[in-house]
Amino acid sequence: MTKRQFSVVICAYTEERWEDILAAVSSVRAQSLPALETLLVVDHNERLRERLTREYAEHTASGAVRVLANAGPRGLSAGRNTAIAVARGEFVAFLDDDAVAERDWLRHFAEGYDDPRVMAVGGRTLPAWASGRRPAWFPEEFDWIVGCTYRGLPPGRVEVRNVLGGNASFRASAFDAAGGFATGIGRDGDKRPLGCEETELCIRLSGALPGAVLLIDDRSVIHHRVPAARERFGYFRTRAYAEGLSKALVARSVGSGKGLESERRYTSRVLPAGVARGLRDAVLGRPGGAGRAGAIVAGVAVAAGGYLLGTVRALRGGATFSVAPIEHVGSARAGEEGEAA
Repeated sequence: MTKRQFSVVICAYTEERWEDILAAVSSVRAQSLPALETLLVVDHNERLRERLTREYAEHTASGAVRVLANAGPRGLSAGRNTAIAVARGEFVAFLDDDAVAERDWLRHFAEGYDDPRVMAVGGRTLPAWASGRRPAWFPEEFDWIVGCTYRGLPPGRVEVRNVLGGNASFRASAFDAAGGFATGIGRDGDKRPLGCEETELCIRLSGALPGAVLLIDDRSVIHHRVPAARERFGYFRTRAYAEGLSKALVARSVGSGKGLESERRYTSRVLPAGVARGLRDAVLGRPGGAGRAGAIVAGVAVAAGGYLLGTVRALRGGATFSVAPIEHVGSARAGEEGEAA
């Protein structure tokens, strides 16, 4: 296997995460498979962009780290699209600005692309709780609430419907075929924590390339910081509701068959098992058992409410998103694409 070249994208929006951003970049630069470049995209925050430009001036000269301004509307999706358009690697990997990657993160991603049908490889995201430990009431089945891998996903390297956006990689040609991340559906800084932009992209990609394979390899590990505010039930409830809203928009776009394919198994098998486990722990006097069971029931109810409201809005035309084609500016990719296969 010829050495595969990755452009790593980190999107940032606030100086409050300054130390986290530096740690994320450092973890990329320490990879056992070196990244071709790290693209830092700043979401409409000129002060942060200027500060990062000064911080990485030495690395910018060599092309190892490039600081970019989001060229599209405010939000994570447009920031990612800005980076995709100029990325020089044959593969584009995404890392959250408040996460750090383990040393072999990119190497395990690269191994997944030995099969030319593979268009995306995701990894395993572990929570780094601000309090030092998981809240007793917080069910592992809902770790997606804090952007992490949740109980119910199969272990190993397995085929999936969609990867999780904060720890994922794609062939650059995937964006040529399917376009970029949809704007108007994902996160926008500290506003309501919507999501599902990577789900919509992956479903669209599978439609554009019917033979495409998408994988998760749980050896590609990152550690995602969970601040104290996200350890509280109020955030849990808000995020679950927002997920329901987002799922409705995706289902309206791609159809409920694909849009809710994985969710049906999750709600019919994984969550009932989680409730039973919590109740059993409560009977045995183990801490947090009743709380976990109750949180699962509440999470499902709130997400269902968000989905119903989102469906009504979508039917009335009040909730929309758009997908723009990616116009590549980067020039190195074309010459590298044939070499790295």
